[in-house]
Amino acid sequence: MTQEPQNEEKKPRRNAAATRRKILSAAKEEFAQAGFEGARVDRIADRAGVNKNMLYHYFGSKDSLFSKVLDDAYRDIRQNEAALELDHLPAPEAVMALVEFSWDYYLKHPEFIRLLNAENQQKGRHVKSSAETNDINQTHLDRMREILKRGASDGTLRDDIDPVQLNISIAALGFFYLINQHTLSTVYQRDLMSPDELAERLRVMKDTIRCWVVRQH
Repeated sequence: MTQEPQNEEKKPRRNAAATRRKILSAAKEEFAQAGFEGARVDRIADRAGVNKNMLYHYFGSKDSLFSKVLDDAYRDIRQNEAALELDHLPAPEAVMALVEFSWDYYLKHPEFIRLLNAENQQKGRHVKSSAETNDINQTHLDRMREILKRGASDGTLRDDIDPVQLNISIAALGFFYLINQHTLSTVYQRDLMSPDELAERLRVMKDTIRCWVVRQH
């Protein structure tokens, strides 16, 4: 007696890209909250709704996963920065736009600061071993170099400003304030995260950078 072929129910094909995105999103939250040392692969897998073996299948190790999270974090801020329309602005205004962008980005993405803080506790070993970090951040340096060159040519900016030092100073003025917000608020008995204090901090940051880079006539 011939049996009729049974219609086998097709199993849904695993969406690898979606799974990777879920793992990376969960990992970003875990690393930002717990740092690299405190982060647990089990918790990342639970957050992502996958088993731990799947996580290792896609990323190999906790170190590799953290490196990818850092690369994605850098890529996001640089892509957002690249969307700024700065070419039509006078050079001093373009610098101020970058100061404001950095500050706003840090406020909207506190996990970015926490991830970088976690990596500095690791002495930067993940970014050092990343093949992508330098390429991702090169456009950031090139953009500042071009603005400084334009400002030096038209006499609006000093011609002796190191773009690396300028980028570091902009980051430091916001990074230090936010990463130390709790201790600073307690020491100075002020809510440094109130809207008025945040607006004042941005004003101070812009005045500080402006006084340094703008040519005094």
